[in-house]
Amino acid sequence: MKLSQKLFISYLVVVLIGLTVLSIATAFVAPASFSEHMRYRGGRNSGMMGQHMDALDAELENDFREAVNTALVIAGAAALVAALGASWFVSQQIIRPIRSLVTLSKRIAGGSYAQRLHLDTHDEFAELVENFNHMAESLERTEAMRVQLLGDVTHELKTPLAGIKGYMEGLQDGVLPPTPETFQLIHREADRLGRLVQDLQELSRTESGRIALNLQPHRPGEIVFPVVERMRPQFADKNILLRVEVPRGLPAVCADSDRTAQILTNLLGNALQYTTAGGEVVVTAARHHDCIGFSVMDNGIGLSSEELPHIFHRFYRVDKSRTRGGSGIGLTVAKHLVEAQNGEIHAESAGLGKGSRFSFTLPLA
Repeated sequence: MKLSQKLFISYLVVVLIGLTVLSIATAFVAPASFSEHMRYRGGRNSGMMGQHMDALDAELENDFREAVNTALVIAGAAALVAALGASWFVSQQIIRPIRSLVTLSKRIAGGSYAQRLHLDTHDEFAELVENFNHMAESLERTEAMRVQLLGDVTHELKTPLAGIKGYMEGLQDGVLPPTPETFQLIHREADRLGRLVQDLQELSRTESGRIALNLQPHRPGEIVFPVVERMRPQFADKNILLRVEVPRGLPAVCADSDRTAQILTNLLGNALQYTTAGGEVVVTAARHHDCIGFSVMDNGIGLSSEELPHIFHRFYRVDKSRTRGGSGIGLTVAKHLVEAQNGEIHAESAGLGKGSRFSFTLPLA
């Protein structure tokens, strides 16, 4: 039952209780009070039978008015008490969940994100409590992600820094020779550190919306083919077939070519990491109503149903061992870049070992 219906019924019940009590009190109190007045008047007027009937009628009318007023006072007091009781009961039904929400919100504000509230009233309050619990779950996940983010950033920074420090100590102690190969190893670790910092900066800009976009009409092939040709050697080195299926007659999209190329690069890089040698990656583009849909499909390790909702979260990895490299930021950046261009992005997979498909749309120019 809706809260509006409950309030209406509660007011109706209060009115009915008041009327019922008033009617009962009037029915029982008024006659008794009137009879009492009549007996009192009868005793006083027993010797006055000869007086005019007009005076007797006036006294009877006055006695009846006094009896009714007495009944109304008693009935009104009873109705007021009954109405107050019913109103208090109804208000408690409304105030109790609000007080629980206030208490729970204070606990959540204090960092107790695991607190939940349960209310089985099937009305707006129950819906509010359910949404509040969803918010608490979201805050709990965000806090867990924040803690994980700190751990991931620490790990990602620690690894190249430890490598650089180890090489430098080896050079200082004379354990490692100062050869070009040694300096190349140090440069590789510094470059890895620089890429991570660049990814973090890019993530910060995309999540805060501080991205300068140059939206212009572009043919899908003009964006897809250069990215594919640039990354084809990496796929060839890993013995992965890279195919493109982009019809030439597709209409132009309204997009930033550089940012869209970055999206495709991130998606192709993700497919390259999680597709084994001998696999295949297909890049496609097709029209869907008022937009163009791009997709990168592979037959790699795939995704489970539990992983799909989190695949675009920052630093989330399917491979928890980190052996495949990458910072775990590319898909998050791609998601924000797509949404900044008024598009949508999603991932789908038939399950582990059955490959995955990452698709995004961009509006027509």
